Amino acid sequence: MASAQEINNRMKSIQDTMKITNAMYMISSSKMRQARASLEATEPYFFAQQRAISRFIDDIPDSRDIYFGKDIPPEEMTRGYIVVTADKGLAGAYNHNVLKLAEDEISKPGRTKLYVIGELGRQHFLSKHMDVDGTFAYTAQNPTMFRARRIQDEMQELYLSDELDEVYIIYTRMVTPFQMEPVIWRMLPLNRGMYQKTEEEQNLKYTPQMNFHSTIEAVLDQLIPNVVAGYIYGALVESFASEQNSRMMAMQTATDNGEDMVRDLQIEYNRVRQSGITQEINEVVAGAKAQQKKKS
Repeated sequence: MASAQEINNRMKSIQDTMKITNAMYMISSSKMRQARASLEATEPYFFAQQRAISRFIDDIPDSRDIYFGKDIPPEEMTRGYIVVTADKGLAGAYNHNVLKLAEDEISKPGRTKLYVIGELGRQHFLSKHMDVDGTFAYTAQNPTMFRARRIQDEMQELYLSDELDEVYIIYTRMVTPFQMEPVIWRMLPLNRGMYQKTEEEQNLKYTPQMNFHSTIEAVLDQLIPNVVAGYIYGALVESFASEQNSRMMAMQTATDNGEDMVRDLQIEYNRVRQSGITQEINEVVAGAKAQQKKKS
């Protein structure tokens, strides 16, 4: 059985660790709230752009615009995957789940190219000797619209130059504060089905007449890159918020486990102290009896 001093030292060590997990919980909570607020502030702008595309798309149902697809057989396509992970761990199953989804997608037949956001993801794929075609450093921990546009510019250039025929982003979406799930989203080419008019818009008897100083295709060519950048920014922020939320849950679990361990150690400490006190009393009693026998 451990001594009282050893148990006391162990309790102090656990309590010091609990201070760290509590601090990490508070930091992650603050970062998550800031990320969600940033996303909510920019969502109306990108939703308005998506609605504009849905209005335009009915006027060009047979458009051969490159942003709506290429005439390439599926087996000959080169697909690019942007995988959003974290730069550090201690976030539960956050990184594991998104990496597993990415590996499942990459293992499918066809040519693929991998682009990784987050140091943990990059190290994971390199450890498996998988080619990482591009990385976007310092993006996972500080998602901004500027960085989203940089990613969009690079991927759009690869798409338009036929180096990539489809572009996907794999990230983590926060469904509820207690449920995060990895998802995959095709950014390019755009899916026409995602831009159908709402039922309310379809029931309108009259729709406003729109005049274009240029062609509708030219307008879409300017509008669609902004929408794609909005998708990327939303995915980055959702992933960042999910990471912080996962870390909050992991730190809360660690703190709760620490409290249970301290409680069990406190009971063990009391038993050891009680045993020590009982032994001391027995030694005093035995000494007193020995003195009485000596006198007699």
